[in-house]
Amino acid sequence: MVSEVSDVSDVSEPTTSTGAGTGAGAGAGTSTGSGTGTEGDASAGGADIVRPRVVLIGPPGSGKTSVGRALASLLGVDPHDTDHAIEVRQGRSISDIFMEEGEPRFRELERSEVASSLASHGGVLSLGGGAVMDSGTAQALTGHLVVFLDVGIADAAIRVGFNASRPLLAVNPRAQWTRMMDLRRPTYQRLATFTVLTTGRTPQDVAAEIARRLERIEPETSLEHIAPETSLEHIAPETDGTGERRE
Repeated sequence: MVSEVSDVSDVSEPTTSTGAGTGAGAGAGTSTGSGTGTEGDASAGGADIVRPRVVLIGPPGSGKTSVGRALASLLGVDPHDTDHAIEVRQGRSISDIFMEEGEPRFRELERSEVASSLASHGGVLSLGGGAVMDSGTAQALTGHLVVFLDVGIADAAIRVGFNASRPLLAVNPRAQWTRMMDLRRPTYQRLATFTVLTTGRTPQDVAAEIARRLERIEPETSLEHIAPETSLEHIAPETDGTGERRE
């Protein structure tokens, strides 16, 4: 099954930064935007524009990191997880950032990391669950190919464990997760180019569906171009430093 160990910042009200929160997509099953490949159109200065092939969004437990890795392997590009990137840059866990500096500071770091990644990463980009609730981030997703990974609470609870590493789900986590999804689902759906349900599925299965749908949207995303040694059934799950699968 899809597992999840990151994306700890999860039950916040929408935040506001520069720009209005307009959508990237038009809901499930609808393709939007242009130039969603690794390198887009030439800019005025003639330089190639780097854009993520796909941006994955969704709640904790939906499988954004593990599906991102499987999809990146399938497409022959690099994965990038913004929560993990923040932890690496800060030299501490997101839960420690929350405890030591508070949620506003984390959201500031998150907003900066997402903006930088959207402008510099050409592979599969996985965002933290609450990132899209920032209006500036939502605006920045306009024109990108965004996939909403949906999941039910039963699977999410198994995958993430609702443990102490998630400070905003520490008290009555099931009720908090449900409240979070009630708040965020409209935003996830509004920003999504299409939606994929991950309940009861492996990361490889979900990645394969996304790749097939990408091929219909972007004909150049052909499974025939995948390296022969890349196998959906043999993409090994990655672990964090504790030996737990990271998501």
